[in-house]
Amino acid sequence: MTEPSPGSTSDYTLGQIGEFGLINRVARTVRQGHAVLIGPGDDAALVSTPDGRVVASTDLLVEGRHFRRDWSTGYQVGRKAAAQNLADIAAMGGVGSALLVGLAAPADLPLSWAKDLSAGLADEAALVGASVAGGDTVGSEILLIAVTALGDLQGRAPVTRAGAHPGDIVAYAGELGWSACGLELLLRDMDGPKPALARHRSPEPPYEQGPAAARAGATAMLDISDGLLADLGHIAEESSVAIDLDPAAFPIEDQLRETARKCGVEVLDWVLTGGEDHALAACFPPDVELPPGWHVVGRVSERAEAPDTPLVTVSGHPWGATPGWDHFGRS
Repeated sequence: MTEPSPGSTSDYTLGQIGEFGLINRVARTVRQGHAVLIGPGDDAALVSTPDGRVVASTDLLVEGRHFRRDWSTGYQVGRKAAAQNLADIAAMGGVGSALLVGLAAPADLPLSWAKDLSAGLADEAALVGASVAGGDTVGSEILLIAVTALGDLQGRAPVTRAGAHPGDIVAYAGELGWSACGLELLLRDMDGPKPALARHRSPEPPYEQGPAAARAGATAMLDISDGLLADLGHIAEESSVAIDLDPAAFPIEDQLRETARKCGVEVLDWVLTGGEDHALAACFPPDVELPPGWHVVGRVSERAEAPDTPLVTVSGHPWGATPGWDHFGRS
């Protein structure tokens, strides 16, 4: 899966080729995964559901808020758009089967950018055996990408946010802090570790770890999109428990520590509140043998009766920074 080179297609714009030209040149050229029985071209797609149930998730990406074209290529945005949705499917213990994509775009958007976006979506979906099964396009003054992911539980019960119990351990799989580091470098126009910039532009969720955690007996699980503290707060709220994290338990790479030092940032701020790495966090019974790749970083306990007690703490205390991203303002 190699990113397309700039200028690999003609410099037509969407306004020049029109909606149906875009569909013919982009949507209908995407190879379909095994779950898609009818892909783009009809009024609706037909997707098989071997389990008899469908896991579904949707996300929006708005230019200027979730990505910038001067920072990321169309291909990278496509990878990111697919990844954040497919990670949600994995967080339920499922496997992605198909994507539906809505594109609102200005008429002067180059066709080459749209084709690169489609290639990124397709390549990321292919990592789990999924594909782009259909979608819609519309002219717009702003560039917006809406992705709906469909997935299959393969006969397993869904792992929700509401099943954690006091005594459970808290663990995560994947990477933490790298996307936040990459964003900081881009905002400061600084050089830094290539993994940081790469993960901010195109995260690499540990898709296989969702079903693995479900098979191992995870009691609660979610995708870390808004920051570990903020997202674990959802588990604590839905499960009526409290969670405490051990800051010494996080395996932090030297490159990340050194870059945080140069930026004057506490590296744990990136790890605990950064978000957009799309790692998975889960709770497990204490006697469970965790699948390889999971790191134990905390414990679940009874929720305190006092209403103002934090649901998620670090070494028994509230974390001083904001817990993560809130789409309508930091919280």
